[in-house]
Amino acid sequence: MAATALPPLPPQFKSIQHHLRTAQELDKREPVVAYYCRLYAMQTGMKIDSKTPECRKFLSKLMDQLEAMKKQFGDNEAITQEIVGSAHVENYALKMFLYADNEDRAGQFHKNMIKSFYTASLLIDVLTVFGELSEENAQHRKYARWKAAYIHNCLKNGETPQPGPIGMEGESFADVEREEAGSSSLHSGTTQPTSSSTYEANNVPTSNYTGIHIPPGAHAPANTPAEVPHNTGVTSNTIQPAPQNIPVVDPSLYSAQSAGEVRLTPEDFARAQKYCKYAGSALQYEDVSTAVQNLQKALKLLITGRE
Repeated sequence: MAATALPPLPPQFKSIQHHLRTAQELDKREPVVAYYCRLYAMQTGMKIDSKTPECRKFLSKLMDQLEAMKKQFGDNEAITQEIVGSAHVENYALKMFLYADNEDRAGQFHKNMIKSFYTASLLIDVLTVFGELSEENAQHRKYARWKAAYIHNCLKNGETPQPGPIGMEGESFADVEREEAGSSSLHSGTTQPTSSSTYEANNVPTSNYTGIHIPPGAHAPANTPAEVPHNTGVTSNTIQPAPQNIPVVDPSLYSAQSAGEVRLTPEDFARAQKYCKYAGSALQYEDVSTAVQNLQKALKLLITGRE
């Protein structure tokens, strides 16, 4: 993104530095998500302090970055339509979360997994740009933040973390934040890779887990949370797509008839539209299964008035 570099971050804006760092890391890989990370930072910064000179200068430069991105990606529906943007950011946040949860449950504790939990919590913060968080996403954020702190502290102290959901108490998030804050510079205009690791996450868990409900339509396969290292010798031609289990289309939908006059409410239309947007977002990640599931849900709702 060819945008003006940001000035040094004012101390008042410490709470948004990690969202801005995440935006830098995602500029090339997920520019839509990067855009909304900056929008979140802008909105939050305006609420914190929009009057002191250093804060006004910083927010002005951040606004310039947002305008440049909006101009560059102005034909992208995820930028121009909030419901598409919301589905896109939510899918990306949850695939990061699901990758980390999968690694955690397998007892694979490493920095990339911690970073994925941490980044997922930041991206769920970003969802507040579109309105109040759902209860499920609020739970995801709380759990991801706690898990990142818990596993980080265990590894730092030479202890073996306990996999899966356990009591969420007594963990400090400060060490994770300090480590992430030192991983890149916010005002240099460049991103420093935080890890040379990559991962495969084709076997994303699709069931609920104790205490946390994963909403339907959020199971897109995960991508690499940190920059892929250069000079790996691997080209795109050597990467083979993973086989996918495509759900069987509900045969009742072929012959479904409206039971009398189906009166769809505005909420029904909104839910059907959201299912369709989730399907479109899932296809961006080549997740055919999730796309089919959500299109079936939209179709059933529109035909019968029931989910």
